[in-house]
Amino acid sequence: MQPRNLTEGPIARTLFVFALPILGGNVLQSLNGSVNAIWVGRFLGEEALGAIANANNIMFLLLGGVFGFGMASTILVGQAMGRRDLAGARRVIGSAATFFLGISVLLAAIGLPLSRHVLVWMSTPEAALPLADAYLKVIFLALPLLYAFAFLSAILRGAGDTRTPFVFLLLAVVLDIGLVPLLMFGVGPLPEMGMAGSAMATLVANAIALAAMLGWLRHKRHPLWIGRHEGHLFKPDWTIVRTLVTKGVPMGLQMVMISLAMIAMITMVNAYGTHTTAAYGAALQLWTYVQMPAMAIGAACSSMAAQNVGAGNWPRVEATTRAGVGFNFLLTGALIAPLILLDRFTLAMFMPTGSEALEIARHLNHIAVWSFLFFGVTFVIAGVVRSTGAVVPPLIILGLALWGVRVPFANWLQPQFGVDAIWWSFPVSAAVSMVLSLGYYKWGRWREARMLPVDPDAIAIPSEVPAQAPSPVADEGARLEGDDGEAVAMPR
Repeated sequence: MQPRNLTEGPIARTLFVFALPILGGNVLQSLNGSVNAIWVGRFLGEEALGAIANANNIMFLLLGGVFGFGMASTILVGQAMGRRDLAGARRVIGSAATFFLGISVLLAAIGLPLSRHVLVWMSTPEAALPLADAYLKVIFLALPLLYAFAFLSAILRGAGDTRTPFVFLLLAVVLDIGLVPLLMFGVGPLPEMGMAGSAMATLVANAIALAAMLGWLRHKRHPLWIGRHEGHLFKPDWTIVRTLVTKGVPMGLQMVMISLAMIAMITMVNAYGTHTTAAYGAALQLWTYVQMPAMAIGAACSSMAAQNVGAGNWPRVEATTRAGVGFNFLLTGALIAPLILLDRFTLAMFMPTGSEALEIARHLNHIAVWSFLFFGVTFVIAGVVRSTGAVVPPLIILGLALWGVRVPFANWLQPQFGVDAIWWSFPVSAAVSMVLSLGYYKWGRWREARMLPVDPDAIAIPSEVPAQAPSPVADEGARLEGDDGEAVAMPR
C-alpha cells in the first residue's frame, strides 16, 4: 500500500474509508483483550480478572506515555506529505525511530523492578497482587516491541496508509489469541505460565508481527523505508527531536493524565472489594468497544487534517471536523443501544457462572456508557486541533475535565451516593470536556499554531528529493533511492 493523498476527493467518503482500517485495528485489539479476559476470568477466577484490570491500567499508562511522540510523528509526516515533501517525511521518521527506541528500552529497564511496588501503590487487592505482578513483568519485557509497532503504524497513518498497519495487527492478534491458552495452561511442550502466559503471548505475537511488517516494507521498497545505505537518516536531527518533545510531551501528558485518572478510579473501586473490581473490569472490556469508533474517526481526522494543513487547505480542515463529529454520533450511538440491551449476556462472558459481580456491572454500565458520546466529540476536536501544533489547550481542557471534575466528583460525593458517585463521574466529566473543546475550536487560536519552530524548508534534508518536488503519490514514475542504492520507479 502506497502513501495516500488525503487533500483530494470527497471528504466524508475519504475520511470514512481511511478510518475503516483504524476502526478494524481497534476492534482487533479490543477483541484480543476481551478473549484474554475471558480465558483469565472464567478459568483463573475473579482475582485474576481484577489483576488483569489493574495491570492493564499500567500498560495503558506506559503506552500513553509515548502516545504524544507518536502523534507528533504522525502530524509531522502528514504535514510533509501534504507539502509534497517526501524527503522531509523520511528525515522525521529516522530521527523519531532513534528517539522511540531509546525511550522504550529505558522504560522497560525501569519498570521491571518496580512493577510490584506500583501495583501495591494502586491498592491492588492482595489476592490479585501476585497474578498482576507476574503479568506486568512480562509486559515490560514486551514494551520495546509494542512501542516499535505503534510507531510504525503512526508514521504510515500520517502518510495516508492505514491498511498496512491493519494487516500486520491482524497477524499479531491471531497469533496472540492462539497462543494465550497454550501458554496459560502449558499445552504440549510449552510451560504452564498462568497469568504470565497471557502476557507472553502478547510478547511473542508482537515480535513476529513487527518482524513481518519490517520485512514487507523493505521488500516492497515502500517510499518511507530507510535502507541500509541511508543510515545517516537515523542520526537525530535536533530540530525534529525538539519538536517531538515540545509537541509530543503535552499530547503524551493527555494520555498519562487519562491513565492516572483511570488508576485513581480503580483505586477507589478497589476499596469496595473484589466483586466491584471484577464488575468494573468487565465493564471496561465493553467500553473499549464503545469508544472505538470515536478513536478511529479522531485518529483519521488528525491525519487527514495534518495533510490539509500542510497543503494550506483550511476549508477542507473545517469540513473534516464536521464529518468526524457526525460519524462519531452515528457510529458510537449505534453501539451504545445494543450494549445496554444485551449487557447481561456480554458482561457475563467475563465472569464465572453465577458471579455476584454481574448485577453490579450492569448497574454501572447503564450509568456510565453514555459518556462516550461526549468523549467522541472531544476526541475528534482534539485530533483536528493538534494537527496544527496546538497541543497545550487540549491538555488543559482534559486536565480540567478529569482532575477538576471526574476525580473530585467521584471522591467527594461517595459519602452521599456511595459507589454510584464513581459511575456518575464519567458522564459528568465527559460533558464538561466536550463543551470546553467545542468552545476552543470555535474561538481559540489553534489555526495559528505551528509544529516546527522554523520554516520546514530550512531543515537540512537529504538531497535525493528536492523539498518541493512533486509528490511520488501524485506523479507517476517519481524516482527514489532503494536500499541497495539503485533508483526504483514508484507507480502512482
